[in-house]
Amino acid sequence: MRELRIRTLAAVFVVAGVLSWAGARLWNSVGTLPRVPLAAPIVLALIAVVLLATALSLRSRLRAQRERRPGAKGVDPLMAARAVVFGQASALVAALVAGMYGGTGAFLLESLDIPTRRDQAIYAGFSVMAGIGVIAAAFFLERVCRLPEDDDEHHDGGTAPVS
Repeated sequence: MRELRIRTLAAVFVVAGVLSWAGARLWNSVGTLPRVPLAAPIVLALIAVVLLATALSLRSRLRAQRERRPGAKGVDPLMAARAVVFGQASALVAALVAGMYGGTGAFLLESLDIPTRRDQAIYAGFSVMAGIGVIAAAFFLERVCRLPEDDDEHHDGGTAPVS
């Protein structure tokens, strides 16, 4: 399983932002701009909370398993791999959505004197921050699910995600 790369997520964010900014300019010249939903930052924040809760749960279960606590509930490797895949998919979607709302928000910065556009710019800003939260939670989940590599296979002493 491949690790998340910040460069890939940043590229998705930038491309989506530029396309969204250009699309917002074009849409505004034709008519009114589509609204940034209030639910966007809320949904992204909920996804970040789910990813963080999953990571914290797995971390405590893995720690108990490593310390050989009596009655420790082990972690199924397939479940850990699924959690990592969910985190990676969430991070990619969050980068895309955050870039989209970031580009729209950048366009809306030109007209902050209009109250509705100012509100939309605020929602877009919160969406970008919540998207960054999803990405951070996905990286944390991926880090929790890493296992030490076998030194016979790789002599660099690094770690690899559960696969």
